[in-house]
Amino acid sequence: MHKLFGQGPGGLFGPKPQPALALYNAVVARGREPHWYVEGAVPDTVDGRFDMIAAVLAMVLLRLETEPAGAAPAAQVTERFVDDMDGQLREIGIGDIVVGKHIGRMMAMLGGRLGAYRDGIAGGDLGPALVRNLYRGEAPDPLAVAHVSTHLMGLRETLAGISVARLIDGDLP
Repeated sequence: MHKLFGQGPGGLFGPKPQPALALYNAVVARGREPHWYVEGAVPDTVDGRFDMIAAVLAMVLLRLETEPAGAAPAAQVTERFVDDMDGQLREIGIGDIVVGKHIGRMMAMLGGRLGAYRDGIAGGDLGPALVRNLYRGEAPDPLAVAHVSTHLMGLRETLAGISVARLIDGDLP
C-alpha cells in the first residue's frame, strides 16, 4: 500500500529521485578500497572507515566548491552522507533520542576535516591534517601517511579535470 503514495521506488509518481546517489556510492566505494587500510594503515574499524570515507568526501566537496554549479551537488552528496550515517547509527543500535546528537558531531567532524584538508592542500602538506583527522592523533609509519597523502592529492588532481556533471553521475576514477 505504501507504494501507492509514492513512498519508495515505483510509487504513484514514479521512482523517488535520488540526487547525488551515484556520486555518494562512488565516494564510499573509493573510501573502502583496501589500499587505504593496508598500505595506508588506516584502522579497519568503524571509526577508521568513517574517517576514510570522510577524507574522500572532503576531496570531492573541495572540488565541488570550486565552481558555482557544484553548490547543489555538494549539498546533495552531504545529505546522502548524513542519511547514510543516520542509518548506520540506527543499525548499530543508537536510539532516536541521541542519533541527532551523533549526526551533529559527525557533521562538525566533516566540517573540521574540510578546513584542515583545505589548509593542508594550500600549504602543500596533507600529512599533519591526516595524522590529526584520519589517524586521530596517532601517527602510523611515515610511509603509510605518505601513501594516503599521495593518493588523496592524486584524487584531488584527477577531480580537478572532471566536470560537475560527470561527478554527479558518479564518475570518480
